[in-house]
Amino acid sequence: MSGIRQWFEGRSLRERRMILVMLGLLALTILWGGIIRPVRDGLSSARERHADAVVRLAATQSELAAIKGAGRLVPLTGSLADAVRLRADAAGFSVTSLDEPGAGRIHLVIQSARSAALGRWLAQLERSGVLIDSATWRDNGDTTVAADLVLRARVA
Repeated sequence: MSGIRQWFEGRSLRERRMILVMLGLLALTILWGGIIRPVRDGLSSARERHADAVVRLAATQSELAAIKGAGRLVPLTGSLADAVRLRADAAGFSVTSLDEPGAGRIHLVIQSARSAALGRWLAQLERSGVLIDSATWRDNGDTTVAADLVLRARVA
């Protein structure tokens, strides 16, 4: 250590000041590059991972709620024929005929409906406890279909 001190003392005042400034800048560079920047980058990636985890948690909770909700059966109010007629009217379908052949079944005829809308309506019926025993769709030739359906209520 005394060799470095002798060497340093052998320099002129200007050289000593420049060496001290250089050593100070070296210390700042080591502090910035070796400590501050890696810690800041680590915190930034931790924030990103946390934000991703929050989004994944929300998506998982949403999917869980959908799965839990799918298992719940909504009981039909009134008779099956009344419930189906009300839902068809609400969806904008004109029911041509609706018969009750018995045993909790109904026969339903819709003369004109868009196929996509009819498919969504049937899916909603199934979610609400009305099962489709049979369905026959015929193309009307004008971008609509005619449907001949046999429906029954789900037994709880």
